[in-house]
Amino acid sequence: MNLASLFQLLDAARGLCGHRDYVVVGSLSVLGLAQVTAIPADMTMSIDADCYTPTDPGRVFDLQAELGEGSPYHRSHGIYLDPVSPKLPTLPDGWEQRLIRIQQGEVTAAFLEPNDAAVSKLARGEPRDLRWVRAGLKAGIVSLAAVRLRMRSTAFLDAEEQQVALQALESLAQSKAGKSR
Repeated sequence: MNLASLFQLLDAARGLCGHRDYVVVGSLSVLGLAQVTAIPADMTMSIDADCYTPTDPGRVFDLQAELGEGSPYHRSHGIYLDPVSPKLPTLPDGWEQRLIRIQQGEVTAAFLEPNDAAVSKLARGEPRDLRWVRAGLKAGIVSLAAVRLRMRSTAFLDAEEQQVALQALESLAQSKAGKSR
């Protein structure tokens, strides 16, 4: 997905529910950088935009039938809206102040800063999430030092999630160190 197709999707959402502001979390949050840097394909290969409406987070779930997976929009455009709760991602303190805001037409999207998104992806620990973080590290979009620091101020779901995230971070750090030798 690219920034233009994401905003087309969000504009369709605006037309259906009236909301003009969206917070984009997950893999496609990196599109907030699309106007300033080249983004690796491994970071934008997702076809679903995880997002919510900040002033009425539950409202975004009403869009599932028209814009969600398997919807007419998905069948027509090959992409879809994946409504999420703002409580879904595991994020460090201060993430709201680091959101990257972009306005196009009548829609404003607020994107997670990539290091904040990386914390959330490491907490999930799924292979596709680790691939996203690895690509971000390689491209210089994600910083090991920043992620490590932000993990210190993250309220993880539980000790297991924190351990998964820390182990994934250290594994990525070791593999990056091995490649730089």
